[in-house]
Amino acid sequence: MSRVLDDLVSLLSLEAIEENLFRGMSQDLGYPQLFGGQVLGQALSAASQTVEPARHVHSLHGYFLRPGDASLPVVYSVDRVRDGGSFSTRRVTAIQKGKPIFFSSASFQYAEEGYEHQIAMPQVPGPENLPSELDLLRQRSHLIAERMRDQMLCDRPIEVRMVGQHDPYDPQPGEPITHMWFRADGSLPESPALHKYILAYASDMNFLGTALQPHGVSFTQKFMQVASLDHALWFHREVRADEWLLYSVDSPWSGNARGFVRGSVFNRDGQLVASTAQEGLIRKREDWL
Repeated sequence: MSRVLDDLVSLLSLEAIEENLFRGMSQDLGYPQLFGGQVLGQALSAASQTVEPARHVHSLHGYFLRPGDASLPVVYSVDRVRDGGSFSTRRVTAIQKGKPIFFSSASFQYAEEGYEHQIAMPQVPGPENLPSELDLLRQRSHLIAERMRDQMLCDRPIEVRMVGQHDPYDPQPGEPITHMWFRADGSLPESPALHKYILAYASDMNFLGTALQPHGVSFTQKFMQVASLDHALWFHREVRADEWLLYSVDSPWSGNARGFVRGSVFNRDGQLVASTAQEGLIRKREDWL
């Protein structure tokens, strides 16, 4: 693994500090608040560590309550709600400075046989000949605020390649549809749970921005206030987060200072491995005008 990927694996591993109580370090990515994907991945890690390994997570639903502080660790308290014959349910609260910043519920299930169907994978160019998102950002480095520049342009644990270019520093109106390829930047251990933590982490990347595209605005603009409100993630099958995955996102609605996005994650074989949904705040701040 690369150093930055090794750091991400450590970030998601958590420290057990008491029964049902875990602590995770925080990651400064240059944003004003804690990256939501970090909290999603760590909350799932905390919940998973209280469930027998034979039961695999199939859904995670969470609400972001307060902006997190990237300079402080996060404590995760797990409530073992129920262990039934086939399913286990956990409730996780993420805490900083004595206050909850996020809470979620997660459900786990034994593997079972059942009817199967799925939607088709979109026909888009593969990742091989696409530039990385980081390379594109480095070309626009002069437009990035100085206080954020180092964190925004450093090596990243997740490699992202966008299908089509949506320039956050020169936003133009377009369809509310985004396709991107992503994978961990290096080989990961053979741990099915870890690959799901990584997917949960990555599922918040370039997600809510799709709801901004029809309006020709971007989270980089000072008059925009953009924040995740809730996030849902369903795992449909086992996944390798160190192999290319296609994240296909659309935004069917925005209004009342909120935007709604939904996504489908496919592997290279065209199998639907996960689905996502999120609603977020997309407010135009009049005090900046």
